[in-house]
Amino acid sequence: MNLVLIGYRCTGKTTIGRLMADRLGWPLVDTDTLIQKRAGKSVKEIVAAGGWPEFRLLERKVVADVSAVDRQVISAGGGAILDAGNRKALRAGGLVILLTAAPEVIWQRMKADPKTLAERPNLTDAGGIAEVQSLLAERRPLYEAARHHAIATDQVTPAAAAEQILGWLKAAGHV
Repeated sequence: MNLVLIGYRCTGKTTIGRLMADRLGWPLVDTDTLIQKRAGKSVKEIVAAGGWPEFRLLERKVVADVSAVDRQVISAGGGAILDAGNRKALRAGGLVILLTAAPEVIWQRMKADPKTLAERPNLTDAGGIAEVQSLLAERRPLYEAARHHAIATDQVTPAAAAEQILGWLKAAGHV
């Protein structure tokens, strides 16, 4: 079994993933980081060279590989759930926790994160808060279909969110 964190950009998947990895004593695997490592390029460079379809192809391979390994915390890229095969692999390989936040909170976090600004291209022509709102609305049913549990991260610290996840895991008899 793995613990899989899904959600839109800047909902806390990697930060909370690190905390969960420490608490569980498992490694953290960030799919976007692994994609970049395998490609030898940033997400922005991958998309510039081959578009989002090229990135999604690389993502599909990474998700399949990491889902086949046990006892790890997986921080999945925000768009990983767009692919039905990814959703199936992530659910089959672990317990999927959806991290959520209000669009305005996500946008503020994105603007405050130099890594997001430097490495992550816009996903639509709109960009900004309009992009966040639009894509959240589009992806919400896919996130909901993929999840076993959800945690709102916009009004809690990452440590508190990790404790909520750990509490849910314990109550459900998973740890």
